[in-house]
Amino acid sequence: MFYPVNLDIKDRNCLVVGGGPVAARKVKTLMDCGAVVTVVSLEFSESFQKIAQTPRLIMLQRPYETNDLAGKFLVIGATSNESLNRQINADAERRNMLCNIADVPDICNFILPSIIRRGDLCIAVSTSGKSPAFAKKLRKDLETFFGDEYARFLLLMGAIRKKLLDTEHAPEAHKPLFKTLIEKNLLEMIQHNEKDRINQALLEVLGPGFDFDSLIADALRENRLKQQSV
Repeated sequence: MFYPVNLDIKDRNCLVVGGGPVAARKVKTLMDCGAVVTVVSLEFSESFQKIAQTPRLIMLQRPYETNDLAGKFLVIGATSNESLNRQINADAERRNMLCNIADVPDICNFILPSIIRRGDLCIAVSTSGKSPAFAKKLRKDLETFFGDEYARFLLLMGAIRKKLLDTEHAPEAHKPLFKTLIEKNLLEMIQHNEKDRINQALLEVLGPGFDFDSLIADALRENRLKQQSV
């Protein structure tokens, strides 16, 4: 049984060992979450071509060395070499580091779930390493249920929260407001792009000054600024 947790890896140094497509996927996910990634491999596949020039990625074309773990927050081993994978795990354990070996849960102290992302919504599906194939199927089933409206809904909620805080609105007063907005089926309105109904609901619950298009534009602008600062 694994303990579920979400890690904040923004600006943290992470290591990936391996140069194949699996390693490339791990590197991209880490960078998408704001990590600074060093990847070590004797060879790199074509999968790395699209991300090779990324500023937050350091590619070292050479064999793995134990000292590669120095100063790293976590390590992911994504090689087809069993003895190398076990060495990475042993080295990490001696340093009390977070370590994942792709597709070998027995030598991991954390595993990576199958993930559905809709903007800031992240749904993780795990079978505790017993059946990754089933986790993948569950993820695909859930993807049909959770559409892009969830991303826009959370953008709106985040923008509302920020605007309330900027106007010195008491944080403890947020909970009933958001509860009321959810109960008004705001998510369904967003799904059907019913902006007039959305704005009416915002007016009834929050008062004047909360416009759907303006709030979404503010949220997108803030997200762009955050990405540019990475």
